Amino acid sequence: MSFHFPENLRSRLNLPLLLITTLVLGGCLGEDSSWHGKDIQGLMPELAFELTGTSGETVRASELDGQVRLLFFGFTSCPDVCPTTLQKLSQAIKAMPPELQSQTLALFVSVDPQRDSPERLASYVDFFGERILGLTADGPELRKLAKRYRTTFGYDEPDADGNYAVSHSSAVYVFDRNGKARLLLRPDLSADEIRQDLIALARENS
Repeated sequence: MSFHFPENLRSRLNLPLLLITTLVLGGCLGEDSSWHGKDIQGLMPELAFELTGTSGETVRASELDGQVRLLFFGFTSCPDVCPTTLQKLSQAIKAMPPELQSQTLALFVSVDPQRDSPERLASYVDFFGERILGLTADGPELRKLAKRYRTTFGYDEPDADGNYAVSHSSAVYVFDRNGKARLLLRPDLSADEIRQDLIALARENS
């Protein structure tokens, strides 16, 4: 299966917000050599949402308890950050022991509901792997969820063809089996470093 990403659109990292978040987290916790990602225990609320899945069904965070979950905001027309991140997350999960792969799930939340229909979102996430779940919601609900995790997103003015870019953070939040926020994955982490962190989390209380 192939999927083509529009070349005339670009997503932009929300640098001011991400820098502030990184500085705050780094200042509070310092470096923890036991994790490759940034330890955010106690700094972020537990995983909670009510969103729409790729079949149009309502998906609640509590229904996914018992799995390690990775939360990432993006959109399917994203030409760079989103496909790069999802490919890396997919590689990390696929490299885990088989019994732990089935206990790990990446949640791709589209912040572009106008273009990302459930069908389009399903085709997009299926390209990257079966352990990635596509989700979205209407604007107010997405804003509420983004605010919960101290991030944001925005839209550029459409061009003559109606195309527009969406700015969003590249941060990936990792939650343990109980829905507690545990790690913030930086863009510079390798798939193998992410794999190691996911294995350690998945083996906790397993």
